[in-house]
Amino acid sequence: MNRIVKNADILLPSEKVDLTKWSVIACDQFTSEPEYWNRVEKIVGDSPSTLYITLPEVYLEEADVEKRIGKINATMRRYEEECVLRTYPDSMIYVERTDSEGRCRPGIMVCIDLEAYDYHKGSSSPVRASEATVESRIPPRIKVRQDALVETPHIMILVDDPDRKVIEPLAEKKSLMKKAYDYELMLGGGHNTGYLVREEEQKEILAALDILQDREHFEEKYGIRDVPVLAYAIGDGNHALASAKEYYESLKRKYPDRDMTDHPARYALAELVNLHCPALEFEAIHRIITEINTEDLKEKMTRALGLSLEKTECGQSFGLMENGEISTFWIGSPGSKLTVGSIQHFLDAYLEENGGKIDYIHGTETMVNLTRQENSLGIILPVLEKSDLFPTMILDGALPRKTFSMGHAEDKRYYMECREIR
Repeated sequence: MNRIVKNADILLPSEKVDLTKWSVIACDQFTSEPEYWNRVEKIVGDSPSTLYITLPEVYLEEADVEKRIGKINATMRRYEEECVLRTYPDSMIYVERTDSEGRCRPGIMVCIDLEAYDYHKGSSSPVRASEATVESRIPPRIKVRQDALVETPHIMILVDDPDRKVIEPLAEKKSLMKKAYDYELMLGGGHNTGYLVREEEQKEILAALDILQDREHFEEKYGIRDVPVLAYAIGDGNHALASAKEYYESLKRKYPDRDMTDHPARYALAELVNLHCPALEFEAIHRIITEINTEDLKEKMTRALGLSLEKTECGQSFGLMENGEISTFWIGSPGSKLTVGSIQHFLDAYLEENGGKIDYIHGTETMVNLTRQENSLGIILPVLEKSDLFPTMILDGALPRKTFSMGHAEDKRYYMECREIR
């Protein structure tokens, strides 16, 4: 069996680095709140920090983005010269993340083989994107990566492990492992503790992951035969992983005669998290449609999806919010296994033909005021059940974009570990 997951030469900050200042939240958070990133910059000051070796998306459309990328790579070189990071060879790190509500979310930092990952629609690779990938978001990330000395990931990869054989056993062995870090996260992010996983436990982890990749186990688990095995689903950071993949593929094209088997760019650092961890909660992402003829949209949606006020056989339902008031509708002619898929397929076609805008909203409170604006409608969607994620991906492929969110913004991954990629 080909090993998709392996250990890595992981880089961690030296003892002289203030870890709270070093560790900042994933770059794709607070994208509409520059004030958040201004606060981060004030906290960090001139201290070594992942803030200066990543590109927060809030700045992605700024005129000086190329200058920022150049500064990022220069900072990486300076950190290398100043020995800001030190290497832990052949490592896995057991992470215990205490979130903003005090819940512990365990994970393991590992390397993922990009040869086993394909983010494109219809992918049959063992590592797949859980949601549709917006390819226009990839090039700016490649610009950061192509000249970077190191990567520092916010990627979270989900394993469907209801028996808790992969990650959870490490909690009882913490006393046998050396603590790698232990610190408070800034701005209400909670706490982060990491332990260096011993060789013995690394072997146990890989053996447990081998079972999840095993075809016989896969077919028995899902009751689905004659389809490619899905072992890992990208929960967060898919566009970052897609950028790593594209950069690696570009190197193969550029150097066709070079053996890339052990090239560091073939792999990407990521955190494995169990889908069934109680601290990992899925939240629905709702839709607000603006600048449209609301009566026309409702009429065409009713016809296309066979909407009814009575429960239908397929059981898909959603809330339609107008002027702050919600009405529940049932879908009679679904276009997907999931409600969000049926809705999104219709909206994509409708907006392409009729114009209008769509935005994606967390929480229903915000929707009340938004739908009171003229020519606006809100779609209130149900939460995706965690147990439906892998079966839906196996049968339907990647979910529609913005199907679910894994917890509050403050509870996303904070950058910590690094790895050389050149």
